[in-house]
Amino acid sequence: MSFSIGSRVAAALSAALSIAQPLAAQATGPLARQQAGMVAPSDVRLASGRPGPRYWQQRADYRIDATLDPVTETLRGTERISYRNNAPESLPHLWMHVEQNICAKESLTNQLDQPPLVFLSTAFDFSCQGFDGGLVLESVKVNGVDAKYLVTGTTMRVDLARPLPSGGTLTIDIAWHFRVPPYGAGRMGHDGTLYELGQWYPRMAVYDDVKGWNAEPYIGGGEFYLEYGRFDVNLTVPFDYIVTATGTLRNPDDVLTPAQRERLARAKTSATPIAIIGDEVGTDATRPETVGTQVWRFSADSVRDFAFAAAPNFRWDASGYDGILIHTYYRPTATRWPEANKMARETVKYFSEQWMKYPYAQMSSVEGPIEGMEYPMITFDPAGPSREELQWVVAHEIGHQWTPMVVGSNERLYPWMDEGFNTFIDLANSAKYFAGTPYGDSIEVHPLHLYPDHAVAGQEQPLITRPVESRDLFWTGYQKPALMMQTLRYHVLGKEVFDPAYRDYLRTWAFRHPTPADFFRIMRDITGVELDWFWNDWVYGTTRPDIAVEAIDNGEKGSSVTLVNKGTMQLPILLRLTFTDGSVEMVKLPVEAWNLGPTFVYRVKNGKRVVRAEVDPEQQLPDTDRTNNGRELR
Repeated sequence: MSFSIGSRVAAALSAALSIAQPLAAQATGPLARQQAGMVAPSDVRLASGRPGPRYWQQRADYRIDATLDPVTETLRGTERISYRNNAPESLPHLWMHVEQNICAKESLTNQLDQPPLVFLSTAFDFSCQGFDGGLVLESVKVNGVDAKYLVTGTTMRVDLARPLPSGGTLTIDIAWHFRVPPYGAGRMGHDGTLYELGQWYPRMAVYDDVKGWNAEPYIGGGEFYLEYGRFDVNLTVPFDYIVTATGTLRNPDDVLTPAQRERLARAKTSATPIAIIGDEVGTDATRPETVGTQVWRFSADSVRDFAFAAAPNFRWDASGYDGILIHTYYRPTATRWPEANKMARETVKYFSEQWMKYPYAQMSSVEGPIEGMEYPMITFDPAGPSREELQWVVAHEIGHQWTPMVVGSNERLYPWMDEGFNTFIDLANSAKYFAGTPYGDSIEVHPLHLYPDHAVAGQEQPLITRPVESRDLFWTGYQKPALMMQTLRYHVLGKEVFDPAYRDYLRTWAFRHPTPADFFRIMRDITGVELDWFWNDWVYGTTRPDIAVEAIDNGEKGSSVTLVNKGTMQLPILLRLTFTDGSVEMVKLPVEAWNLGPTFVYRVKNGKRVVRAEVDPEQQLPDTDRTNNGRELR
């Protein structure tokens, strides 16, 4: 999920987000937060942060046949799930997600009727805006026999006649339908004839070695956590509709014209966009058939979800990068979108070359009513009121292909591991795309500038807070973890140490389910640096940074500067010294300066006398009180 960040940056720097007062009691206390995600090392998850020889995860493969009827605004489908139990124990029941029930009248979201989450000047409404219509289950069968099941809101427990043994496989057949809401909790919806469908079919919950079943209800703030597998999906739509989806189109000869297929072949090796559907948009010339319906067939492997979009009036641009097709689909009214394909291609290229190669055959970005949402190989994006905001949302949603689509962390519990990590890599990408402009030259410091307005004493929550309990998800899920990663990369470890470690984390946990402990341990293993203090400050606590210059002493034995950490967060020290001869020296001291307590005396080594000392003169680090950062002898 994304938020606008472009031309609103300047206003956001001076406007604090209004958040509720702290609750009298939290569902998760300090001890519970410190334990969250900290699984003890074992032969399943090693102390090095890597999967052990007995690591396992479940597999769920889907075959889905669905029909979209725009006349009745209904989606109807049947699916067969092949589920393999790789756990070392048997399972007496299964848990599934039936998330379209978020739009049912009796859903938790409708009962709570919470206000939208505000991210700067963008509001994310996780309701269905008064729409009443959940998923209608027509039948549920296990191995061909009617199953006993219990639906509780957006989750469903399926009881098994016999426990599924370790190593065993079963099939689940489900028939269902629902009416597509105009606005479905920010994940699906339709705008006239344009449909965007995410979280639309019954899906297996994750059973893992950490929690067992992960069947947290879908309220809106937490996105999803799913098993990897293969999808074979057939989508039936009216003949005039263009469809894009997770996966590879398997029947282009049936649903594309010869001209479109020829243009796609050229686009695969083109660094610049080629119009697959251009000015002929919306005419019969875009379709091989002009009556009835057509079936679009897609398949995808090693993905954890499937989404699609369909409309009769898509313009369609495509280009290629390293054998990957980059698609953008948009309506003619989206006047900024002709540049979107370049933005998407540059994003895939940058993330592939900087962090880890994009592993799939295609990437599609779709303009429509959803404010910003990601699924494997496809994203839903708004039209964008400016170039900067359009680039941000397109790149941010594509960035989610790395976390959590490939590196499959639990978004229902740890949004900082996907939204935060993604925001961190997005900032550098946007700086590169707009290099040489005021926006490009300043975007990376955006989280730091937001610090005073959001890191409010008594109101700020730890990053480990569940998204449904976060009063300022924009900060705890996105911006503060991005600031944390920037601080770690640029100031604590340095790029030459941080970058290989983060790449190793991505490669090691690709198509697997990492926990916070796995990330912490692999970073320590590769860097050789003990970082428990750092994670305690940033992830599990709300410590406050405040380094002050206490005194300057030009004594007979040489000059020294006394520094005091008046806060509770430990940070490296960036110190600028000005000497009596007018010369200036920049000193960077590691966090170990605080090993012996909150006071550190820096002894000047060049024999010169100090007339001024200033901590963090370029304001590169967070600080709750900058008035005490400098001292000058008169």
